[in-house]
Amino acid sequence: MRIDIFYGLRGAICLTGAAPMADHTASGGKKMALSPGTEKLRRYLETARESITSGTTIHCVLGNEAADLDSMASALIYAYYSAADASAEPQRGVVPVIDIPRADFKLRTEAVYLFAEAGIDPAQLLFADDLDLDALHTAGTLQLTLVDHNKLSAARQQFSDCVTGIIDHHKDEGLFSSAAPRIIEPVGSAATLVAELMLGRQELLETGSATLLLGTILLDTVNLDPKAERATPRDQQVVDTLLQLSGADQQQLFDKLQQEKFNVSALDSADLLRKDYKEWTLGPKQVGIASVLLPIEDWLKKDPALSESLARFAREHSLDVLIAMNAYTNPGFTRELAVYCPDEELRSRLLGFLKGSELQLKPIGSSATDPATALFAQGNLAYSRKKLQPLLAEFFADA
Repeated sequence: MRIDIFYGLRGAICLTGAAPMADHTASGGKKMALSPGTEKLRRYLETARESITSGTTIHCVLGNEAADLDSMASALIYAYYSAADASAEPQRGVVPVIDIPRADFKLRTEAVYLFAEAGIDPAQLLFADDLDLDALHTAGTLQLTLVDHNKLSAARQQFSDCVTGIIDHHKDEGLFSSAAPRIIEPVGSAATLVAELMLGRQELLETGSATLLLGTILLDTVNLDPKAERATPRDQQVVDTLLQLSGADQQQLFDKLQQEKFNVSALDSADLLRKDYKEWTLGPKQVGIASVLLPIEDWLKKDPALSESLARFAREHSLDVLIAMNAYTNPGFTRELAVYCPDEELRSRLLGFLKGSELQLKPIGSSATDPATALFAQGNLAYSRKKLQPLLAEFFADA
């Protein structure tokens, strides 16, 4: 019998090997030369897609729901580390799971770059819509190690009885006390904790996986900048070792990651809107706000039918109002606002309210927009989405 746990995934998964966490301090022994590329890691991922039988326990190493670079890289490398341990149970597969739909991976542009730089093909990775965790849970064959979080998201609460391990650097929520490993330590990046384990078994490391861990830690700690107050001595120690082993240039790698984080050239309007999007029910209305890292002028050049794209996104999300908050540096920090509202009466009242607020809005004229869309330069640069949402809640409470 075979459990139907895949959502149309090309090929199934089978991995033998999972193990308890080793001592999580970096090895003080002699450093060995790393194999180039990511051949070992790619072989692991290929093996992980072969087959899975109904009696096999699947140990999913699950990143958090935000699925940032730290979450993805740490889940992948820790799953590889666990699966490689020779003392593992032979009937337990170990697979990394990135907790977003596969289509959303391209929105994490810094991750797209670093995975490619490390030689890792995203087609080999497992995403939330590839694997039916509920089916595994129902079959009693699911185990979870949480990476880069130590509390399940609201959408994953049903799996509380499956959590057997935790590796995280956030505040300890005091849950899953019997988990083993249960490593929750205040370093700058979960990747630091995973790297410490890998440095204890350097035969598993390759230049590609070392670069993946290194880049992740640098981005999380703002290149170990003390002013950011994120890096710890442990992060510094791991970075120093990974730099020696990988041969990477620290500043060059960090600068490129920062550049790619804000590189939206490959994203269309729908991607730009959903890349950093939040939605609320405010009074009787449904309101969405997207943060977009692109000047409105450039967006219109990229998509002359921008109003149609906003309208389509609003329809797909059943929104009464869609707002894009455009923020960019060129050369100084700048904010702009695009407001889409098809209801003429509501739009008139909302725009009047926003113009009279502390946002300091000045209209941007454009023949590329229809009456349902209004474009503004925003004078008050302190008004982020975090501040705009309560302002809108105030308006819609009286709407």
